[in-house]
Amino acid sequence: MLTVDFDRLGLRPGDRVLDMGCGAGRHAFEMYRRGADVVAFDMDADELTGVSDLFHAMKQAGEVPAGAEADVKQGDALQLPFADGEFDRVVAAEVLEHIHADVDAIKELVRVLRPGGTLAVSVPRWLPEVINWKLSDEYHDAEGGHIRIYTDHELVDKVTKAGRMNDGTPGEAMVFEGKHYAHGLHAPYWWIKCAVGVDNDEHPLAKAYHKLLVWEIMKQPKALQLAGRVLDPLIGKSLVLYFRKPA
Repeated sequence: MLTVDFDRLGLRPGDRVLDMGCGAGRHAFEMYRRGADVVAFDMDADELTGVSDLFHAMKQAGEVPAGAEADVKQGDALQLPFADGEFDRVVAAEVLEHIHADVDAIKELVRVLRPGGTLAVSVPRWLPEVINWKLSDEYHDAEGGHIRIYTDHELVDKVTKAGRMNDGTPGEAMVFEGKHYAHGLHAPYWWIKCAVGVDNDEHPLAKAYHKLLVWEIMKQPKALQLAGRVLDPLIGKSLVLYFRKPA
């Protein structure tokens, strides 16, 4: 289940790409499959072990173009262990809402992106997320959980200004290139979960909706694809923003 549109990001075979906060690796795998040289970065060593294993399995199965490379790296989003301008593309999907010093993390994303490179950032969308927080404290009040709700304007402002140096020296602002919303079918599922109990996976309504989402992901029926296109701009659970670093 992808959130970022890689065509919109401008991803090309041979690009060096960072998936910051890769989690289980869904975006890293797709970028590797498209021929990029991928670094999957996360602070969770167990997650990275699984990602590394699947990278290897993909290569063994011939699922990636010749020459494409993939690796994992563990570390802190506030101190990325990469050189300035090292990456052609950077992805940070559903990460910033977990980080207290989000502006510092954004500055690191911009620092490691080469001039002319592109950045995709996704976070939970304001309205669906507000409903989740209203329905359930358990949804967000947990270790490693969501600590803020972004508006579109706030996040665009934080990223565009991240081109300025840490010492306050004026720098060129990141260029905002557009946005879209994703996962409109998923927002109601989380409203149900927050209403009946986030950990109550056996509730009949939650189980039924979960089966629907699994069907959507695995089979991609045309009816649900159409429903998603209608619901995404209305109640899409994720906000996805695209930026370019001035050349």
